[in-house]
Amino acid sequence: FALMLSSTYALISVGFTLFFGAINIVHFSHGDVAMLGAFCGIILYGILGLAGLGSMPLWMVALIIIVVSSFAIGFVGTFLERMVIKPFRRSPLLMVLVATIALGIVIRETVRLFYPQGSNPQVFPRILPQTAFRFGGLQLRVDHLIILLISVLLIVVMFLFINRTRTGLAIRAISQDMEAANLMGINSDIMIATTFLIGSILAGLAGVLIGSYQTVVRFDIGLMGGIKGFSAAVVGGLGSFYGAIAGSLVLGFVESLVSAYVPGGAPYKDVFAFVIVIFFLVFKPSGILGKAAPVKI
Repeated sequence: FALMLSSTYALISVGFTLFFGAINIVHFSHGDVAMLGAFCGIILYGILGLAGLGSMPLWMVALIIIVVSSFAIGFVGTFLERMVIKPFRRSPLLMVLVATIALGIVIRETVRLFYPQGSNPQVFPRILPQTAFRFGGLQLRVDHLIILLISVLLIVVMFLFINRTRTGLAIRAISQDMEAANLMGINSDIMIATTFLIGSILAGLAGVLIGSYQTVVRFDIGLMGGIKGFSAAVVGGLGSFYGAIAGSLVLGFVESLVSAYVPGGAPYKDVFAFVIVIFFLVFKPSGILGKAAPVKI
């Protein structure tokens, strides 16, 4: 369970890391973009039912919903970057933070007001198998295992993309020195759009997987999801790909252990998780794998 929870956090925190690494901003509405992925999955399931395709094999329905939702949210996230974030790219950091916070509020309120009964919890379709296996006293649910495998696969693909492809190397180049990258012929505007496309695809996938796990989603789940993803990125080291994964593992295991071993601790698992975040902010602000950046004065 801890690994499954950590993997969903990692999909969101990797997006924060990509955005911060590429253009040095914190995209606070990223969690709300993930929430759109969950609602997009619900809408697609209804469309498949109306089109008479609901009788397809469950794995095919799940594949369609996961792929279409992820890419649809990817393009939505890229559009939002063009409309909201790009105009403030050369503005003071505070203006970008305010813009992304306001964007998150707009996304949540749009879903609440215009989605049918958007203020109420929405039932997410069971697109993953609900069976379970027992190994002695250990019970493994198939849907949890699938969520874990999908998340790990995507993280491995992201690692290979960032380190082994020309586009990934170009993204790393603009994150280190955008002006020098432009002089070398890299189109930073296209690379930033590509970064937001990839990060938003991961967020859309995370929204679908979280909906599949929780089976009930609300218009405001992106608020806590975004905070957890950002917290994981901070704990691991904001701007570090490996740090985002490490921070997600820390938060996932802390929440799981508190829920399992602290008497009556389940309602307070978020409190313990954020205590860990505060600990890192006070004693190791650079995070587990982050490096302190020297500043010339």
